[in-house]
Amino acid sequence: MTVAVESGVAAEFLGRGPGRLFIGGQWVQAASGEVLETVNPSTGAVITSFARGGPVDVDRAVTAARAALAGPWAAFTPAQRQDVLLALADRVAAHADELSYLDTIDMGMPVSRQRSSFNPAQILRYYAGWATKIHGETTANSVSPSVFTYTLREPVGVVGAIIPWNGPLGSAIMKIAPVLATGCAMVLKPAEDASLSSIRLVELLAELDLPAGVVNLVTGVGAEAGAALVDHPGVDKIAFTGSTAVGQSIVRAAAGNLKRLSLELGGKSPDIVFADADLDRAVPGAGMGVFANTGQVCCAGTRVFVQRPVYEEFTARLAAFADGLRVGDSLDPGTQIGPIVSQRQLERVCGYLEVGAQEGARRVTGGQRPDSPGFFLRPAVFADVADGMRIATEEIFGPVASVLPFDDVDEVIARANTSQYGLGGGLWTQNLSRAHRVAHALRTGVVWVNGYGYFDAAVPFGGHRMSGWGSELSEHSLDEYLTVKAVWITT
Repeated sequence: MTVAVESGVAAEFLGRGPGRLFIGGQWVQAASGEVLETVNPSTGAVITSFARGGPVDVDRAVTAARAALAGPWAAFTPAQRQDVLLALADRVAAHADELSYLDTIDMGMPVSRQRSSFNPAQILRYYAGWATKIHGETTANSVSPSVFTYTLREPVGVVGAIIPWNGPLGSAIMKIAPVLATGCAMVLKPAEDASLSSIRLVELLAELDLPAGVVNLVTGVGAEAGAALVDHPGVDKIAFTGSTAVGQSIVRAAAGNLKRLSLELGGKSPDIVFADADLDRAVPGAGMGVFANTGQVCCAGTRVFVQRPVYEEFTARLAAFADGLRVGDSLDPGTQIGPIVSQRQLERVCGYLEVGAQEGARRVTGGQRPDSPGFFLRPAVFADVADGMRIATEEIFGPVASVLPFDDVDEVIARANTSQYGLGGGLWTQNLSRAHRVAHALRTGVVWVNGYGYFDAAVPFGGHRMSGWGSELSEHSLDEYLTVKAVWITT
């Protein structure tokens, strides 16, 4: 993070008070006139305020999006949509430090992780390539040689995009990119705990030659603005990333007009360490599979299964690794573990530390609160964890690892697959045949072998069962934003 960004560009954005909504190409106040404050989790200090949008604002935004679909946006060619995405990618790249800084102070992601995570401009450029490659097919039919049939792939319509606080910038771009590539229009609702990078991103987008209403931004509380977006009959699809509980409520609400849904939800991912694994790689790899972003990652490998011959050694080394991680202010380049996003979430995670001890797990290390401002917690490692314990079954969303012993491959596959979730999974082994076998057998949307938590715009990411429906990233996610129309022409 450069000093210029810390003291200059981001300060300019924050200084003008980003307390407005973006609706129909205009920055406007919320109908209620109310605002929300956002807090720096490293210090507990208020950063700024932003607009508290509600149902009236959502209705205005949906109306603007529907007008855009029926207006000049519908006339944009694929090449023009590609140009929009490439222009936005250039702006995001030019303001990368500023956008990362906003996420760092808003939700606590360490600046060191911001630099190492996937490149948001790359996602936009990837989908820019797809904008010109969306096509239908001609299809032979058995009705008559004089009847010609073909298909069209058309935008699904107005998309309500609801994103989480644990990766705000990346989540926003993973929704905006396919929307623009496919010709949809959208209303973006960021999480109330981390809205700043989304506001700045939409400011950059507003500089482009884009018809009014194609992208709208309504900040606010999920139970107000988010719920209104899900309930709105003018929304054709909800693209949601967040908790499984909220995802379930969205499924129920979407029955009103049978909205299309894509849901990237929670997880309790297994990370399996076999006895032949290279522990010099597996310990830090599995460790950061749990502790990265302070454990606030949906696919975090929090169930660490370790084969019994190396169980004690691995557990001791994982505890030592956790103890060596530097916890501190998210703006410090040396910080490896930043704060938890809020006091509320910190208390929730600390509650699980108590639950683990009550259930008989052994806390090997961690779980202490540093004597400093901010919502910090040292990474914790529990050993002697049983499959049925709550710390092994429920998503904690904090820096808490559960280490479970196992004996053989069939056993660990069966135990790994008992979870209600199915988002991510990992394994560490030097046996290639075993790697293929376990990767095939795990009922998860993604499996990492001898590594954990890699992402790329071209590789799909999504889960099974209670971890959601559909995929983010890659060409597969385009199907979530398109409908297929059959056309019959009698000649």
